[in-house]
Amino acid sequence: MDPMTKMWMSLIAILIMGLSVFLITFARNRTKGLLRGVLSVIAFVIMLIGLLGGLASIM
Repeated sequence: MDPMTKMWMSLIAILIMGLSVFLITFARNRTKGLLRGVLSVIAFVIMLIGLLGGLASIM
């Protein structure tokens, strides 16, 4: 993989992780009950996708 592609992949992974941090912060501060749990699970899945994207950019 060329260096430019690695750069873009890592940038996208960082943005995805930022989205998950925003989502978990929103879920914990503004929601309650089942919606809070669902948003937390979605944020966790998004964080895993960002982690895999970051790892792929290193390889």
